[in-house]
Parts: sequence; structure tokens; C-alpha cells
Amino acid sequence: MSQLNSKYFHYRDKELFCEDVPVVKIASAVSTPVYIYSRNYLRDRYTEFAAAFQSIDHAIFYSVKSNFNLSVIKTFLSLGSGVDVNSEGELYRALRAGAHPSKIILTGVGKTEDELRIGMVHNVLMIKAESLEEIELLNKIAGQLKLKPKVALRINPDVNPATHPYISTGLAENKFGVSSEEALEIFSHSKNFSNIIFTGLHMHIGSQILAAEPFVEAVEKLSEIYFKLNAAGIRPDHFDIGGGMGVYYRENENFSLPDFAGNLLPLLKKISSKIIFEPGRYLTANGGILLTKVLYNKTEAEKYFIIVDAAMNDLLRPSIYDAYHHIQHAILNKERKNVRADIVGPVCESGDFMGRDREIPACIQGDLLAVMSAGAYGMTMASNYNARRRPAEVMVEGDRYFIIRSREHYQHLLLDEEERLLT
Repeated sequence: MSQLNSKYFHYRDKELFCEDVPVVKIASAVSTPVYIYSRNYLRDRYTEFAAAFQSIDHAIFYSVKSNFNLSVIKTFLSLGSGVDVNSEGELYRALRAGAHPSKIILTGVGKTEDELRIGMVHNVLMIKAESLEEIELLNKIAGQLKLKPKVALRINPDVNPATHPYISTGLAENKFGVSSEEALEIFSHSKNFSNIIFTGLHMHIGSQILAAEPFVEAVEKLSEIYFKLNAAGIRPDHFDIGGGMGVYYRENENFSLPDFAGNLLPLLKKISSKIIFEPGRYLTANGGILLTKVLYNKTEAEKYFIIVDAAMNDLLRPSIYDAYHHIQHAILNKERKNVRADIVGPVCESGDFMGRDREIPACIQGDLLAVMSAGAYGMTMASNYNARRRPAEVMVEGDRYFIIRSREHYQHLLLDEEERLLT
């Protein structure tokens, strides 16, 4: 079994460390399953991304849907990032983490009237509209509040991002945004929406995109609209190309930031508006692991199972996307022979697995396994299915670690149910 190693997650004397802290030490303190993040990884990826586009006027808005822990958000805010939020809950989290409304973008294909109203009242940098009816509602609410919110229009460039169909968002068949033709029609009648200010163009073609070509094609299509608007005397303040930059989950997968920037910069330098990026997964995925403990080994009909204490409610991606996460021992033992096994959780679903048909050194009860590349879309998609408590989250910085969210108590699962228990 190969191992995923970096300066953020690496072995010392056969023991897995996050930065300068052995992950076994964290498991002993907070138990398992537990999410562990490297703070220096988050900082380095943000700095690297910003440097790649330093030659143009740009801004980065961290997409909090990838990991909305307050300490993760605050880490990016401290580096100068804005935040992209997709709901009232994410807006609340961003504000609680210290984000100024002028550094917040409110997105989402189905924002409620309350969410639109709250975005306006907080005076966020911009609200992204995804349909004519939403623009009409925005204009109505703004009139009632006597406000002038800034609105960007999300355009669907009809580009195939060559990713999993569930995370493809830029094709004409997807639910997101409006067509190029409808966008030009809306802008041509912008005077009909006198209570809002159209401030930008936006797109987002999908997630976990590993090549620059889909972005190039999408930027070219969005640029066509941009220059048509310019010719009509409309000059958007923002040109937002969204996120979706992929990361390394397994061998032969890689997203080249230099290639991405090298291909896009010639196109973006033709745009006189501020360029906005919204990376999420790229900034967080390989900065986190899910640490889990082996409970049992069993063989059924020549099928070998390793049962661990992490489940699909903790990390959903393998179950719904058949997503691959590399899995490796927290402590290496070269005397162990490799086995081929399904690594599964305790939830009563056949789809509850961390990995299938994996070659891995044999496990014994109590072994710790690290599910790698779990810093994005892990905790944000976690649930309480089977009345399981969501795991703790830990941030490592150098030789120190911090519990940035404790494991839920059973009382968390009840909220106010006991007070409302029917007799």
C-alpha cells in the first residue's frame, strides 16, 4: 500500500504526524473518530494561490461550504480572504468567525426571501442571483427596505467540467445560473430593476476539476458576455470565475496551479474588472484527515471486512460519490502482511464504507487508520444518522493542537425534544 506523505502529514519512526504532533496523541486525548487539520497547510495553500495571480487585480473568497469550522474560516480571514456563503447558516458562521459583511458574497440557487433580506440588511458585498424571478424578488425586497443591494448574475456557460455528474454545475442541463442569452436580456432591461445595482458576472462550472481547459473555455464564454456589456456601456465591477479547482486524492490525480494560472492569466488580463476566485476544496481538502479506530475484522463469503468506528454519517463522500480517500495506518508495522479488504463503518447501511477493495496491511483491534484528504466536505456533510454524535475537530499548528469543536454530547441530539415530549 502506498502512503500519502507531505510536510503536513508524514511519518517519523513509523508514526504518523500532523505537522509536529503525533496523531495517536490526539486520539488519546479526544478519542475517535476525529477530524484533524493542519493550519499551516491552509495558510500555505492560500498564499500559494494568491501569489499565482498577483499580476492581476483579484480577490479570493474562501468557499465555506467545503469546511465551515469557525477556526478554519478565521484562518483564511486573517490572510485577507473574503468568504463565499451559500445559506443563512453559513452567513451566520462567517459573521461569528469575524468576517466583515463587505468581505462576504451570498450565493445559492434557491435563496429564501429571509436569506435575501438578511443579506441586504447586513450589506454584504454582493448577492448572486441565479434566475429572473430571484432578481424580481430582490428588487421588491430592496424597495421595501429602501436599500440598494449589489447583485451579481450567475451565468451558466454550458461547459463540461469532466467531473462527477453530481458536482458538475456549469452544463445547460444543470440547475444553476441563467443562459448567456437570458443574461444579456436581463442586463438590457436592468433599468426595470431600479432598487438593485448590478455589479458583476459570475460562473461556477463544477467541483474537483483537474484540468485548466474547462476553466479556459468557461472564461472565454463569460468574457464574450462581458465585452458585449462593455460595448453597451455596462461595465461590471466584478468578474467572478468561481471555484472548483481539484486536489490530489489518489495517484495520477493532480491539479497544477501553475498550469491553471498560466492558461487563465492571458484571458483575465483583458478584463478591466476585479477578478474573483472562490476556492474551497483546493484550500482545505489535503489539509485534513479523519482518524478512526479499528473495531473488528471479519470474513464473509471470502470477503474480508475491516470495521472501524467512523461511518458514512462522519464522511459521506465515499457513499454518495463513490469518492476515493486513501486510507493508511497511523503506526506502520512492516511485519504485517497486506490484505485486500473493504473498510466499513458501523452504520446499518450497505453503503457505509470508507473504502472498498483496498490493499492495506492487516489490522488488529485498536489500530488507528487515517482517512486522508478529508479536510473538505467532511464535517460540513456530517449528520446524526443512527443518532450518532458528530466527531470532534482538532487544529494542529506546529507542535501544538487545539480542539476547535468538541465531540457532540448526546444532549445535543435532543435539542428541545424533551421539553416538547408528548404525553
